[in-house]
Amino acid sequence: MNKTDVVIVGFGWAGAIMAKELTEAGLRVVALERGPARDTQPDGAYPKVLDELTYNIRKKLFQDLSRETVTIRHGLGDTALPYRQLGAFLPGDGVGGAGLHWSGVHFRVDPVELRLRSHYEERYGKGFLPEGMTIQDFGVSYEELEPHFDFAEKVFGTSGTAWSVKGKVVGADKGGNPFAPDRSNDFPLPAQMRPVSAQRFGKAAAELGYHPYDLPSANASGPYSNPYGCQMGPCNFCGYCSGYVCYNYSKASPNVNILPALRQSPLFELRTQAHVLQVDLSADRRTATGVAYVDAQGREVEQPADIVILSAFQFHNVRLMLLSGIGEPYDPASGQGTVGRNFAYQNMATIKAFFSGEMHANPFIGAGGNGIAIDDFNADNFDHGPAGFVGGSPMWVNQAGVKPISGIALPEGVPGWGSAWKQAVAEYYTHTVSMDAHGAHMSYRDNYLSLDPTYRDAHGRPLLRMTLDWKDNDIRMTRFMAEKMRAVAQAMGPKALRVYVKNFGDRFDTTSYQTTHLNGGAIMGTDRTTSAINRYLQSWDVHNVFVPGASAFPQGLGYNPTGLVAALTYWSAKAIRERYLAKPGPLA
Repeated sequence: MNKTDVVIVGFGWAGAIMAKELTEAGLRVVALERGPARDTQPDGAYPKVLDELTYNIRKKLFQDLSRETVTIRHGLGDTALPYRQLGAFLPGDGVGGAGLHWSGVHFRVDPVELRLRSHYEERYGKGFLPEGMTIQDFGVSYEELEPHFDFAEKVFGTSGTAWSVKGKVVGADKGGNPFAPDRSNDFPLPAQMRPVSAQRFGKAAAELGYHPYDLPSANASGPYSNPYGCQMGPCNFCGYCSGYVCYNYSKASPNVNILPALRQSPLFELRTQAHVLQVDLSADRRTATGVAYVDAQGREVEQPADIVILSAFQFHNVRLMLLSGIGEPYDPASGQGTVGRNFAYQNMATIKAFFSGEMHANPFIGAGGNGIAIDDFNADNFDHGPAGFVGGSPMWVNQAGVKPISGIALPEGVPGWGSAWKQAVAEYYTHTVSMDAHGAHMSYRDNYLSLDPTYRDAHGRPLLRMTLDWKDNDIRMTRFMAEKMRAVAQAMGPKALRVYVKNFGDRFDTTSYQTTHLNGGAIMGTDRTTSAINRYLQSWDVHNVFVPGASAFPQGLGYNPTGLVAALTYWSAKAIRERYLAKPGPLA
Protein backbone atom coordinates (compact mmCIF):
# COMPACT_ATOMS: atom_id res chain seq x y z
CA MET A 1 0.00 0.00 0.00
CA ASN A 2 1.01 3.63 -0.32
CA LYS A 3 2.94 4.91 2.66
CA THR A 4 1.01 6.82 5.33
CA ASP A 5 2.18 9.02 8.17
CA VAL A 6 0.61 6.88 10.90
CA VAL A 7 -0.77 3.35 11.04
CA ILE A 8 -2.92 2.44 14.06
CA VAL A 9 -3.46 -1.19 15.08
CA GLY A 10 -6.82 -1.66 16.80
CA PHE A 11 -9.72 0.78 16.82
CA GLY A 12 -11.02 0.93 20.37
CA TRP A 13 -10.76 3.92 22.71
CA ALA A 14 -6.97 4.27 22.45
CA GLY A 15 -6.93 3.88 18.67
CA ALA A 16 -9.79 6.32 18.13
CA ILE A 17 -8.23 8.95 20.42
CA MET A 18 -4.86 8.64 18.67
CA ALA A 19 -6.51 8.87 15.24
CA LYS A 20 -8.39 12.05 16.16
CA GLU A 21 -5.41 13.73 17.77
CA LEU A 22 -2.98 12.90 14.98
CA THR A 23 -5.30 13.85 12.11
CA GLU A 24 -5.81 17.18 13.89
CA ALA A 25 -2.01 17.53 13.73
CA GLY A 26 -2.24 17.21 9.94
CA LEU A 27 -1.05 13.59 9.69
CA ARG A 28 -2.49 11.00 7.33
CA VAL A 29 -3.78 8.12 9.47
CA VAL A 30 -4.76 4.58 8.52
CA ALA A 31 -6.48 2.59 11.27
CA LEU A 32 -6.59 -1.22 11.03
CA GLU A 33 -9.28 -3.11 12.92
CA ARG A 34 -9.12 -6.91 12.95
CA GLY A 35 -12.88 -7.32 13.39
CA PRO A 36 -15.91 -6.20 11.38
CA ALA A 37 -17.36 -2.73 11.00
CA ARG A 38 -19.78 -1.98 13.83
CA ASP A 39 -21.88 1.05 14.66
CA THR A 40 -25.08 2.05 16.43
CA GLN A 41 -26.86 1.66 13.11
CA PRO A 42 -27.35 -1.12 12.16
CA ASP A 43 -25.66 -3.11 14.98
CA GLY A 44 -27.47 -1.31 17.78
CA ALA A 45 -30.85 -0.96 16.07
CA TYR A 46 -33.81 -1.26 18.44
CA PRO A 47 -35.37 -3.69 19.24
CA LYS A 48 -33.16 -6.41 17.74
CA VAL A 49 -30.15 -5.41 19.85
CA LEU A 50 -32.01 -6.28 23.07
CA ASP A 51 -31.25 -9.94 22.45
CA GLU A 52 -29.70 -11.68 25.44
CA LEU A 53 -29.13 -14.96 23.61
CA THR A 54 -27.11 -13.29 20.85
CA TYR A 55 -25.08 -10.90 23.00
CA ASN A 56 -24.77 -12.30 26.54
CA ILE A 57 -24.76 -16.01 25.69
CA ARG A 58 -23.39 -16.28 22.15
CA LYS A 59 -21.22 -13.19 22.71
CA LYS A 60 -21.55 -11.51 19.35
CA LEU A 61 -19.25 -8.58 20.14
CA PHE A 62 -16.34 -10.69 21.39
CA GLN A 63 -13.28 -12.36 19.94
CA ASP A 64 -13.62 -15.59 17.95
CA LEU A 65 -11.48 -18.01 19.97
CA SER A 66 -11.55 -20.63 17.23
CA ARG A 67 -9.14 -18.50 15.16
CA GLU A 68 -7.02 -16.92 17.85
CA THR A 69 -6.93 -17.21 21.62
CA VAL A 70 -4.44 -17.32 24.48
CA THR A 71 -3.08 -20.28 26.40
CA ILE A 72 -3.16 -20.25 30.19
CA ARG A 73 -1.25 -21.99 32.95
CA HIS A 74 -0.91 -21.45 36.70
CA GLY A 75 2.83 -21.85 37.17
CA LEU A 76 6.18 -22.15 35.43
CA GLY A 77 6.14 -25.94 35.63
CA ASP A 78 2.65 -26.33 34.14
CA THR A 79 1.68 -26.90 30.51
CA ALA A 80 -0.52 -24.10 29.19
CA LEU A 81 -3.79 -25.00 27.49
CA PRO A 82 -5.88 -22.87 25.12
CA TYR A 83 -8.70 -20.66 26.39
CA ARG A 84 -11.35 -22.24 24.15
CA GLN A 85 -14.57 -20.79 25.58
CA LEU A 86 -15.14 -17.23 26.73
CA GLY A 87 -15.46 -17.18 30.49
CA ALA A 88 -13.20 -15.21 32.84
CA PHE A 89 -12.57 -12.30 30.44
CA LEU A 90 -14.18 -11.06 27.23
CA PRO A 91 -11.91 -9.33 24.69
CA GLY A 92 -13.88 -7.31 22.14
CA ASP A 93 -13.89 -7.69 18.38
CA GLY A 94 -14.77 -5.11 15.75
CA VAL A 95 -14.85 -1.34 15.47
CA GLY A 96 -15.03 0.15 18.97
CA GLY A 97 -13.39 -2.87 20.61
CA ALA A 98 -14.01 -3.14 24.34
CA GLY A 99 -15.20 0.48 24.19
CA LEU A 100 -18.34 -0.70 22.42
CA HIS A 101 -19.29 -3.48 24.84
CA TRP A 102 -18.15 -1.93 28.15
CA SER A 103 -20.51 -0.87 30.94
CA GLY A 104 -19.53 2.80 31.21
CA VAL A 105 -17.93 3.10 34.68
CA HIS A 106 -15.55 6.03 34.08
CA PHE A 107 -13.08 6.65 36.91
CA ARG A 108 -9.92 8.73 36.91
CA VAL A 109 -7.19 7.24 39.13
CA ASP A 110 -6.16 7.60 42.74
CA PRO A 111 -2.83 9.54 42.64
CA VAL A 112 -1.28 7.01 45.05
CA GLU A 113 -1.68 4.25 42.46
CA LEU A 114 0.47 6.13 39.96
CA ARG A 115 3.44 5.94 42.36
CA LEU A 116 2.43 2.80 44.20
CA ARG A 117 5.83 1.32 45.02
CA SER A 118 7.29 4.62 46.21
CA HIS A 119 4.22 5.33 48.34
CA TYR A 120 4.23 1.95 50.09
CA GLU A 121 7.95 2.07 50.76
CA GLU A 122 7.63 5.60 52.18
CA ARG A 123 4.64 4.85 54.41
CA TYR A 124 5.20 1.22 55.43
CA GLY A 125 8.86 0.55 54.69
CA LYS A 126 10.54 -1.53 51.99
CA GLY A 127 10.08 -4.72 53.96
CA PHE A 128 6.28 -4.45 53.76
CA LEU A 129 6.13 -5.58 50.14
CA PRO A 130 5.98 -9.39 49.81
CA GLU A 131 8.89 -11.19 48.19
CA GLY A 132 8.34 -11.56 44.46
CA MET A 133 5.96 -8.59 44.18
CA THR A 134 7.18 -6.38 41.32
CA ILE A 135 4.92 -3.33 41.50
CA GLN A 136 6.35 -0.11 40.02
CA ASP A 137 5.58 3.58 39.64
CA PHE A 138 3.96 4.64 36.38
CA GLY A 139 6.46 7.43 35.81
CA VAL A 140 3.80 10.11 35.37
CA SER A 141 1.90 12.11 38.00
CA TYR A 142 -1.78 12.87 38.49
CA GLU A 143 -1.02 16.58 38.05
CA GLU A 144 0.47 15.88 34.61
CA LEU A 145 -2.52 13.77 33.60
CA GLU A 146 -5.30 15.92 35.10
CA PRO A 147 -5.92 18.04 31.96
CA HIS A 148 -6.23 14.83 29.96
CA PHE A 149 -8.66 13.28 32.43
CA ASP A 150 -10.68 16.47 32.17
CA PHE A 151 -10.75 16.46 28.37
CA ALA A 152 -11.52 12.74 28.18
CA GLU A 153 -14.55 13.24 30.43
CA LYS A 154 -15.75 15.98 28.10
CA VAL A 155 -15.31 13.66 25.10
CA PHE A 156 -17.10 10.80 26.89
CA GLY A 157 -19.93 12.97 28.23
CA THR A 158 -19.31 11.63 31.73
CA SER A 159 -21.98 12.03 34.42
CA GLY A 160 -20.90 12.49 38.02
CA THR A 161 -20.64 14.61 41.16
CA ALA A 162 -17.36 16.41 41.84
CA TRP A 163 -15.96 16.69 45.36
CA SER A 164 -13.60 19.62 44.79
CA VAL A 165 -12.93 21.87 41.79
CA LYS A 166 -9.79 24.04 41.75
CA GLY A 167 -9.36 23.52 45.47
CA LYS A 168 -12.94 24.42 46.42
CA VAL A 169 -15.19 21.72 47.92
CA VAL A 170 -18.43 21.61 45.93
CA GLY A 171 -19.68 18.07 46.45
CA ALA A 172 -20.08 17.68 50.21
CA ASP A 173 -23.50 16.15 51.00
CA LYS A 174 -24.27 16.11 47.27
CA GLY A 175 -22.79 12.75 46.27
CA GLY A 176 -19.15 13.72 45.80
CA ASN A 177 -16.25 11.45 46.74
CA PRO A 178 -14.12 12.94 49.54
CA PHE A 179 -11.21 10.67 48.59
CA ALA A 180 -11.11 11.93 45.00
CA PRO A 181 -8.24 14.20 43.90
CA ASP A 182 -8.92 17.80 42.96
CA ARG A 183 -10.29 18.60 39.52
CA SER A 184 -9.91 21.54 37.13
CA ASN A 185 -13.60 21.35 36.13
CA ASP A 186 -16.82 19.70 37.21
CA PHE A 187 -18.18 16.70 35.35
CA PRO A 188 -19.75 17.55 31.99
CA LEU A 189 -23.11 16.16 33.15
CA PRO A 190 -24.71 15.75 36.58
CA ALA A 191 -24.76 12.29 38.13
CA GLN A 192 -27.26 9.69 37.03
CA MET A 193 -30.42 9.15 39.04
CA ARG A 194 -29.94 6.65 41.87
CA PRO A 195 -31.80 3.31 41.71
CA VAL A 196 -33.42 2.06 44.91
CA SER A 197 -30.69 -0.57 45.31
CA ALA A 198 -27.96 2.07 45.24
CA GLN A 199 -29.87 4.28 47.65
CA ARG A 200 -30.14 1.44 50.16
CA PHE A 201 -26.42 0.64 49.81
CA GLY A 202 -25.45 4.29 50.27
CA LYS A 203 -27.63 4.70 53.36
CA ALA A 204 -26.21 1.56 55.00
CA ALA A 205 -22.63 2.56 54.18
CA ALA A 206 -23.14 6.03 55.67
CA GLU A 207 -24.61 4.53 58.84
CA LEU A 208 -21.40 2.51 59.21
CA GLY A 209 -19.32 5.66 58.94
CA TYR A 210 -18.27 5.27 55.31
CA HIS A 211 -18.48 7.86 52.53
CA PRO A 212 -20.87 6.91 49.70
CA TYR A 213 -20.66 8.81 46.40
CA ASP A 214 -22.17 8.76 42.90
CA LEU A 215 -20.31 6.49 40.49
CA PRO A 216 -18.81 8.47 37.59
CA SER A 217 -20.72 7.17 34.59
CA ALA A 218 -20.17 7.41 30.84
CA ASN A 219 -23.91 6.79 30.46
CA ALA A 220 -25.25 10.26 29.70
CA SER A 221 -27.65 11.68 32.29
CA GLY A 222 -28.97 14.18 29.75
CA PRO A 223 -28.58 15.29 26.12
CA TYR A 224 -24.99 16.23 25.35
CA SER A 225 -22.67 17.40 22.55
CA ASN A 226 -18.96 16.77 23.09
CA PRO A 227 -15.94 18.89 21.99
CA TYR A 228 -15.83 17.00 18.69
CA GLY A 229 -19.46 17.85 17.94
CA CYS A 230 -20.65 14.27 18.56
CA GLN A 231 -24.07 13.99 20.21
CA MET A 232 -25.43 11.73 22.93
CA GLY A 233 -28.97 11.11 24.17
CA PRO A 234 -29.99 10.65 27.81
CA CYS A 235 -29.81 7.11 29.18
CA ASN A 236 -33.22 5.49 29.66
CA PHE A 237 -32.07 2.73 32.06
CA CYS A 238 -32.95 -0.09 29.65
CA GLY A 239 -30.53 -2.48 31.37
CA TYR A 240 -28.65 -3.46 28.19
CA CYS A 241 -25.17 -1.91 28.52
CA SER A 242 -22.43 -4.43 29.21
CA GLY A 243 -21.98 -6.67 26.17
CA TYR A 244 -24.35 -4.65 24.00
CA VAL A 245 -24.32 -1.81 21.47
CA CYS A 246 -26.26 1.11 23.00
CA TYR A 247 -29.24 1.79 20.73
CA ASN A 248 -29.93 5.17 22.36
CA TYR A 249 -26.53 6.86 21.76
CA SER A 250 -26.33 7.17 25.55
CA LYS A 251 -23.28 5.05 26.41
CA ALA A 252 -19.96 6.57 25.43
CA SER A 253 -18.08 4.57 22.82
CA PRO A 254 -15.48 5.33 20.13
CA ASN A 255 -18.29 4.73 17.63
CA VAL A 256 -20.53 7.44 19.14
CA ASN A 257 -18.09 9.95 20.62
CA ILE A 258 -15.15 10.06 18.17
CA LEU A 259 -15.77 8.20 14.90
CA PRO A 260 -18.49 10.56 13.56
CA ALA A 261 -15.96 13.42 13.75
CA LEU A 262 -13.13 11.34 12.28
CA ARG A 263 -15.29 10.44 9.28
CA GLN A 264 -15.28 14.12 8.31
CA SER A 265 -11.50 14.16 7.91
CA PRO A 266 -9.95 13.35 4.50
CA LEU A 267 -6.78 12.41 6.40
CA PHE A 268 -8.41 9.38 8.05
CA GLU A 269 -9.06 5.90 6.70
CA LEU A 270 -10.47 2.94 8.67
CA ARG A 271 -9.96 -0.57 7.29
CA THR A 272 -11.87 -3.43 8.92
CA GLN A 273 -11.21 -7.19 8.76
CA ALA A 274 -7.50 -6.27 8.78
CA HIS A 275 -5.68 -8.74 11.04
CA VAL A 276 -2.23 -7.38 11.82
CA LEU A 277 0.46 -10.06 11.94
CA GLN A 278 3.51 -8.05 12.94
CA VAL A 279 5.27 -4.70 12.97
CA ASP A 280 7.89 -4.55 10.22
CA LEU A 281 11.29 -3.25 11.30
CA SER A 282 14.27 -1.73 9.52
CA ALA A 283 17.45 -3.73 8.98
CA ASP A 284 18.99 -2.40 12.19
CA ARG A 285 15.67 -3.05 14.05
CA ARG A 286 15.74 0.43 15.58
CA THR A 287 12.78 1.84 13.64
CA ALA A 288 9.47 0.46 12.39
CA THR A 289 8.72 0.69 8.68
CA GLY A 290 5.03 -0.23 8.93
CA VAL A 291 2.92 -3.31 9.57
CA ALA A 292 1.90 -6.49 7.76
CA TYR A 293 -1.72 -7.64 7.92
CA VAL A 294 -4.11 -10.14 6.37
CA ASP A 295 -7.22 -8.62 4.78
CA ALA A 296 -10.74 -10.05 4.46
CA GLN A 297 -9.77 -11.88 1.25
CA GLY A 298 -6.85 -13.61 2.96
CA ARG A 299 -4.19 -11.54 1.19
CA GLU A 300 -1.11 -10.40 3.08
CA VAL A 301 -0.78 -6.63 2.86
CA GLU A 302 2.12 -4.36 3.75
CA GLN A 303 1.22 -0.92 5.08
CA PRO A 304 4.30 1.35 5.28
CA ALA A 305 4.16 4.16 7.84
CA ASP A 306 6.38 6.63 9.66
CA ILE A 307 4.71 6.05 13.05
CA VAL A 308 3.13 2.83 14.33
CA ILE A 309 0.56 2.91 17.14
CA LEU A 310 -0.22 -0.41 18.85
CA SER A 311 -3.61 0.25 20.46
CA ALA A 312 -5.21 -3.20 20.44
CA PHE A 313 -6.52 -5.02 23.51
CA GLN A 314 -4.03 -5.46 26.36
CA PHE A 315 -2.65 -8.88 25.50
CA HIS A 316 -2.74 -8.29 21.73
CA ASN A 317 -0.35 -5.36 22.17
CA VAL A 318 2.07 -7.58 24.09
CA ARG A 319 1.83 -10.41 21.57
CA LEU A 320 2.50 -8.08 18.63
CA MET A 321 5.61 -6.75 20.35
CA LEU A 322 6.85 -10.29 21.00
CA LEU A 323 6.07 -11.48 17.46
CA SER A 324 7.77 -8.40 15.98
CA GLY A 325 10.91 -8.56 18.11
CA ILE A 326 10.31 -5.16 19.74
CA GLY A 327 12.06 -5.15 23.10
CA GLU A 328 13.53 -8.05 25.05
CA PRO A 329 11.12 -10.82 26.15
CA TYR A 330 10.78 -11.11 29.91
CA ASP A 331 12.43 -14.07 31.67
CA PRO A 332 10.99 -14.76 35.15
CA ALA A 333 13.95 -16.93 36.13
CA SER A 334 16.52 -14.15 35.71
CA GLY A 335 14.14 -11.20 36.03
CA GLN A 336 15.67 -9.80 32.85
CA GLY A 337 13.74 -8.46 29.87
CA THR A 338 10.66 -6.29 29.82
CA VAL A 339 8.06 -7.42 27.27
CA GLY A 340 5.58 -9.66 29.09
CA ARG A 341 6.58 -8.44 32.56
CA ASN A 342 4.08 -7.50 35.29
CA PHE A 343 0.91 -9.12 34.00
CA ALA A 344 -1.99 -8.40 36.36
CA TYR A 345 -5.73 -9.06 36.34
CA GLN A 346 -8.31 -7.25 38.47
CA ASN A 347 -10.12 -9.62 40.82
CA MET A 348 -13.67 -9.31 42.12
CA ALA A 349 -15.97 -10.30 44.98
CA THR A 350 -19.77 -10.16 44.74
CA ILE A 351 -22.56 -10.29 47.32
CA LYS A 352 -26.24 -10.83 46.52
CA ALA A 353 -28.70 -9.55 49.13
CA PHE A 354 -32.29 -10.87 49.11
CA PHE A 355 -35.07 -8.77 50.63
CA SER A 356 -38.68 -9.24 51.59
CA GLY A 357 -41.42 -8.06 49.30
CA GLU A 358 -41.73 -4.48 50.54
CA MET A 359 -38.35 -3.48 49.01
CA HIS A 360 -38.62 -3.35 45.22
CA ALA A 361 -35.17 -3.16 43.58
CA ASN A 362 -36.56 -3.97 40.11
CA PRO A 363 -33.22 -5.23 38.74
CA PHE A 364 -34.47 -5.28 35.13
CA ILE A 365 -33.90 -1.50 35.27
CA GLY A 366 -30.28 -0.48 34.96
CA ALA A 367 -27.39 1.44 33.43
CA GLY A 368 -23.89 0.06 33.13
CA GLY A 369 -21.98 2.80 34.94
CA ASN A 370 -24.64 3.98 37.35
CA GLY A 371 -24.67 3.45 41.11
CA ILE A 372 -23.30 4.35 44.53
CA ALA A 373 -19.77 3.46 45.69
CA ILE A 374 -17.44 3.83 48.65
CA ASP A 375 -13.68 4.33 48.50
CA ASP A 376 -12.93 3.89 52.19
CA PHE A 377 -10.97 0.71 51.38
CA ASN A 378 -9.59 1.72 48.01
CA ALA A 379 -5.97 2.68 47.23
CA ASP A 380 -4.33 3.61 50.58
CA ASN A 381 -7.39 5.26 52.15
CA PHE A 382 -7.03 2.96 55.17
CA ASP A 383 -4.10 1.66 57.19
CA HIS A 384 -2.63 -1.33 55.39
CA GLY A 385 -0.22 -2.06 58.24
CA PRO A 386 -2.64 -4.08 60.41
CA ALA A 387 -4.33 -5.49 57.30
CA GLY A 388 -1.05 -6.95 56.10
CA PHE A 389 -1.57 -6.79 52.35
CA VAL A 390 -0.95 -4.44 49.43
CA GLY A 391 -3.81 -3.02 47.38
CA GLY A 392 -7.35 -1.75 47.78
CA SER A 393 -10.83 -1.97 46.38
CA PRO A 394 -13.78 0.30 45.72
CA MET A 395 -17.18 -1.23 46.57
CA TRP A 396 -20.47 -0.40 44.91
CA VAL A 397 -23.98 -1.21 43.91
CA ASN A 398 -24.07 -0.78 40.15
CA GLN A 399 -27.45 -2.00 38.92
CA ALA A 400 -26.87 -2.80 35.26
CA GLY A 401 -29.91 -4.92 34.44
CA VAL A 402 -30.47 -8.59 35.39
CA LYS A 403 -31.53 -10.83 32.50
CA PRO A 404 -33.12 -14.29 32.68
CA ILE A 405 -30.94 -16.52 30.47
CA SER A 406 -27.58 -15.52 31.91
CA GLY A 407 -28.81 -16.31 35.38
CA ILE A 408 -31.04 -15.05 38.19
CA ALA A 409 -29.41 -15.06 41.62
CA LEU A 410 -31.21 -16.93 44.40
CA PRO A 411 -30.43 -17.71 48.06
CA GLU A 412 -28.33 -20.76 48.88
CA GLY A 413 -30.24 -24.00 49.10
CA VAL A 414 -32.68 -23.24 46.29
CA PRO A 415 -32.68 -25.97 43.59
CA GLY A 416 -31.36 -25.06 40.15
CA TRP A 417 -34.59 -26.07 38.37
CA GLY A 418 -38.17 -27.20 38.92
CA SER A 419 -41.13 -25.84 40.84
CA ALA A 420 -39.09 -24.76 43.89
CA TRP A 421 -36.76 -22.80 41.61
CA LYS A 422 -39.73 -21.12 39.88
CA GLN A 423 -41.27 -20.20 43.23
CA ALA A 424 -37.98 -18.66 44.44
CA VAL A 425 -37.56 -16.65 41.25
CA ALA A 426 -41.06 -15.26 41.66
CA GLU A 427 -40.34 -14.41 45.29
CA TYR A 428 -36.91 -12.81 44.96
CA TYR A 429 -36.33 -11.48 41.43
CA THR A 430 -37.57 -7.93 42.02
CA HIS A 431 -36.19 -7.86 45.57
CA THR A 432 -32.50 -8.64 45.00
CA VAL A 433 -29.52 -6.26 45.29
CA SER A 434 -26.06 -7.10 43.94
CA MET A 435 -22.86 -5.41 45.11
CA ASP A 436 -19.25 -5.78 44.02
CA ALA A 437 -15.71 -5.10 45.22
CA HIS A 438 -13.06 -4.73 42.50
CA GLY A 439 -9.65 -5.61 43.86
CA ALA A 440 -6.39 -4.03 42.70
CA HIS A 441 -4.33 -7.01 41.57
CA MET A 442 -0.61 -6.62 42.17
CA SER A 443 2.15 -7.77 39.81
CA TYR A 444 4.56 -10.57 40.64
CA ARG A 445 7.79 -11.95 39.25
CA ASP A 446 6.18 -15.17 37.98
CA ASN A 447 2.89 -13.77 36.61
CA TYR A 448 3.85 -12.88 33.07
CA LEU A 449 3.14 -13.19 29.31
CA SER A 450 5.18 -15.03 26.70
CA LEU A 451 4.77 -16.79 23.35
CA ASP A 452 3.45 -20.33 23.61
CA PRO A 453 5.92 -22.98 22.35
CA THR A 454 3.17 -25.33 21.13
CA TYR A 455 -0.08 -23.69 20.08
CA ARG A 456 -0.56 -21.42 17.05
CA ASP A 457 -3.32 -19.26 15.59
CA ALA A 458 -5.13 -19.62 12.26
CA HIS A 459 -2.23 -17.84 10.56
CA GLY A 460 0.38 -20.22 11.98
CA ARG A 461 1.84 -17.81 14.54
CA PRO A 462 2.47 -18.66 18.21
CA LEU A 463 -0.35 -17.87 20.59
CA LEU A 464 0.27 -15.70 23.62
CA ARG A 465 0.76 -17.67 26.85
CA MET A 466 -0.49 -16.37 30.21
CA THR A 467 1.22 -17.60 33.35
CA LEU A 468 -1.06 -16.45 36.17
CA ASP A 469 -2.20 -17.52 39.61
CA TRP A 470 -3.48 -15.73 42.69
CA LYS A 471 -1.00 -15.10 45.49
CA ASP A 472 -1.43 -14.95 49.25
CA ASN A 473 -1.64 -11.14 49.08
CA ASP A 474 -4.61 -11.34 46.66
CA ILE A 475 -6.43 -13.94 48.75
CA ARG A 476 -6.05 -11.99 51.99
CA MET A 477 -7.13 -8.76 50.32
CA THR A 478 -10.25 -10.33 48.81
CA ARG A 479 -11.24 -11.90 52.14
CA PHE A 480 -10.79 -8.55 53.87
CA MET A 481 -12.86 -6.68 51.28
CA ALA A 482 -15.60 -9.28 51.27
CA GLU A 483 -16.04 -8.98 55.02
CA LYS A 484 -16.22 -5.17 54.85
CA MET A 485 -18.80 -5.40 52.08
CA ARG A 486 -20.72 -8.09 53.95
CA ALA A 487 -21.11 -5.68 56.87
CA VAL A 488 -22.65 -3.07 54.57
CA ALA A 489 -24.96 -5.68 53.06
CA GLN A 490 -26.09 -6.80 56.53
CA ALA A 491 -26.80 -3.20 57.49
CA MET A 492 -29.25 -3.02 54.57
CA GLY A 493 -31.50 -5.49 56.43
CA PRO A 494 -31.89 -8.38 53.95
CA LYS A 495 -33.62 -11.70 54.59
CA ALA A 496 -30.59 -13.59 53.24
CA LEU A 497 -27.13 -13.05 51.77
CA ARG A 498 -25.16 -15.05 49.24
CA VAL A 499 -21.46 -14.32 48.93
CA TYR A 500 -19.60 -15.05 45.69
CA VAL A 501 -15.93 -14.59 46.47
CA LYS A 502 -13.19 -16.02 44.34
CA ASN A 503 -9.66 -16.29 45.70
CA PHE A 504 -10.56 -17.84 49.06
CA GLY A 505 -7.58 -20.07 48.47
CA ASP A 506 -8.73 -21.13 45.01
CA ARG A 507 -6.48 -21.01 41.99
CA PHE A 508 -7.21 -18.75 39.04
CA ASP A 509 -10.28 -20.14 37.26
CA THR A 510 -11.00 -19.35 33.61
CA THR A 511 -14.56 -20.69 33.59
CA SER A 512 -16.45 -17.98 35.48
CA TYR A 513 -16.43 -14.28 34.67
CA GLN A 514 -14.05 -12.12 36.69
CA THR A 515 -13.55 -8.84 34.81
CA THR A 516 -12.08 -7.91 31.42
CA HIS A 517 -9.60 -5.62 33.18
CA LEU A 518 -6.26 -7.17 32.24
CA ASN A 519 -3.14 -5.08 32.72
CA GLY A 520 0.58 -4.99 32.07
CA GLY A 521 2.95 -6.85 29.80
CA ALA A 522 4.13 -3.73 27.96
CA ILE A 523 4.51 -1.52 31.01
CA MET A 524 5.53 2.12 31.18
CA GLY A 525 8.21 3.59 33.41
CA THR A 526 11.35 5.68 33.64
CA ASP A 527 13.87 2.80 33.70
CA ARG A 528 14.32 0.89 30.45
CA THR A 529 15.59 -2.19 32.33
CA THR A 530 12.20 -2.66 34.02
CA SER A 531 9.75 -1.16 31.51
CA ALA A 532 8.96 -1.84 27.84
CA ILE A 533 7.85 1.73 27.05
CA ASN A 534 8.76 5.11 28.49
CA ARG A 535 6.53 7.60 30.29
CA TYR A 536 5.16 8.80 26.93
CA LEU A 537 4.17 5.22 25.94
CA GLN A 538 7.01 5.11 23.40
CA SER A 539 9.02 1.92 22.89
CA TRP A 540 12.49 2.24 24.39
CA ASP A 541 13.90 0.13 21.55
CA VAL A 542 11.93 1.27 18.46
CA HIS A 543 11.31 5.00 18.81
CA ASN A 544 8.49 5.34 16.25
CA VAL A 545 6.32 2.70 17.97
CA PHE A 546 3.88 3.88 20.67
CA VAL A 547 1.80 1.46 22.75
CA PRO A 548 -1.23 2.96 24.57
CA GLY A 549 -3.67 0.82 26.53
CA ALA A 550 -3.94 -1.07 29.81
CA SER A 551 -0.88 -3.06 28.71
CA ALA A 552 1.07 -0.02 29.97
CA PHE A 553 -0.10 -0.38 33.61
CA PRO A 554 2.70 -1.73 35.87
CA GLN A 555 0.03 -3.34 38.09
CA GLY A 556 -3.72 -3.35 38.48
CA LEU A 557 -5.95 -0.61 39.88
CA GLY A 558 -8.91 -0.74 42.21
CA TYR A 559 -10.77 1.35 39.64
CA ASN A 560 -11.85 0.21 36.19
CA PRO A 561 -9.05 1.01 33.71
CA THR A 562 -10.81 2.89 30.87
CA GLY A 563 -10.48 6.39 32.30
CA LEU A 564 -6.74 6.03 32.84
CA VAL A 565 -6.29 4.43 29.40
CA ALA A 566 -7.95 7.47 27.80
CA ALA A 567 -5.94 10.03 29.79
CA LEU A 568 -2.64 8.28 29.09
CA THR A 569 -3.48 8.12 25.38
CA TYR A 570 -4.15 11.87 25.24
CA TRP A 571 -0.91 12.42 27.20
CA SER A 572 1.03 10.33 24.67
CA ALA A 573 -0.64 11.99 21.68
CA LYS A 574 0.30 15.42 23.05
CA ALA A 575 3.95 14.34 23.29
CA ILE A 576 3.87 13.08 19.71
CA ARG A 577 2.28 16.28 18.40
CA GLU A 578 4.39 18.75 20.35
CA ARG A 579 7.76 16.98 20.56
CA TYR A 580 8.13 13.89 18.40
CA LEU A 581 6.98 15.42 15.11
CA ALA A 582 9.45 18.28 15.49
CA LYS A 583 12.33 15.92 16.26
CA PRO A 584 11.66 12.19 15.73
CA GLY A 585 13.56 10.06 18.20
CA PRO A 586 13.46 8.97 21.84
CA LEU A 587 11.36 11.30 24.03
CA ALA A 588 12.90 10.10 27.30
